[in-house]
Amino acid sequence: MGAAYFYHLTRAPLEVTLPMLLGKAMAAGWRVEVRGSDPARLDWLDQRLWLGAAEGFLPHGQAGGPHDALQPVLLCAVGQAATNDAACLMTLDGAAVSPDEVKALERVCVLFDGNDPDAVQAARVQWKALTDAGCSAQYWSEESGRWEKKAER
Repeated sequence: MGAAYFYHLTRAPLEVTLPMLLGKAMAAGWRVEVRGSDPARLDWLDQRLWLGAAEGFLPHGQAGGPHDALQPVLLCAVGQAATNDAACLMTLDGAAVSPDEVKALERVCVLFDGNDPDAVQAARVQWKALTDAGCSAQYWSEESGRWEKKAER
């Protein structure tokens, strides 16, 4: 059974934190689905991932391409099916995740902007729904300048 890890972004922006987490997931041997609620934001993120440092290159694609099943990281909008046999799901901008997904995957990461009160509230709702359904969850904060686990349930 997997676990949900909540990442409260307060210092580093998404385009810095996501590649770090993707690198860790890939080092664990996991394929990853990155699920977002806004296709335009996923387009923006796709460009940022292509422009990263050569030594930290993250092979990836956007859902709907001819080679989706081969992608180690697949960017999907809500409602698009990930076909890359992902073991890890990373959600952005309040994209939904179900307790069944948490239980079926190795890891689910919920990344949310700590400077956006609506995003913080949405993450709280997700935390409660997932933990009430029996999912294991951890809350991580970078408030001190480094990532620290602040809560676990």
